[in-house]
Amino acid sequence: MKTPDADSKSTLDPLHAEHIFNNTETRIAVAGHPIHAMLVAFPIALSVCTFGADILYLWTGEAFWARAALWAIGAGFYIGLLASVTGTVELLLVPGIRTHPPSWTHLVLAVALLSMLGANYGFRLTGYAQAVLPFGILLSASCVAFTGLTGWHDGKLVFDYQFGTVGNKS
Repeated sequence: MKTPDADSKSTLDPLHAEHIFNNTETRIAVAGHPIHAMLVAFPIALSVCTFGADILYLWTGEAFWARAALWAIGAGFYIGLLASVTGTVELLLVPGIRTHPPSWTHLVLAVALLSMLGANYGFRLTGYAQAVLPFGILLSASCVAFTGLTGWHDGKLVFDYQFGTVGNKS
């Protein structure tokens, strides 16, 4: 395999091509704002809202809170599906994102979180008030914890590696 010399940035191995490895500029954006970053805020907030609604249901006994949790987790799951599509497309289209191993770790964490959000939503469809205890609130707490883990990891990708930013000139 050839190694790049001082005059050439090209190589047969794309992991060593600096211009490819450092290209992490977003490909899916509206007016320069990455769509994936805009969408992920909703599942994060709605996951926390679901857990809060579960706690309020336990505290007050009002069925409204159990129904609110069902709507919140459902919206979080469906918007999470949209966010996962945009994130996957970014991963596959942007060479610099694809070549960094932490981006694949984030993908695995995000898929696991989306699976938990879907399980939590599906579990509640059979009876939202009955679903809260004991498994609904446990799933909600797990979703919040996993949202924090996935979000922290995503923050590392954005702030340390500038993934998904527009005009990245690393």
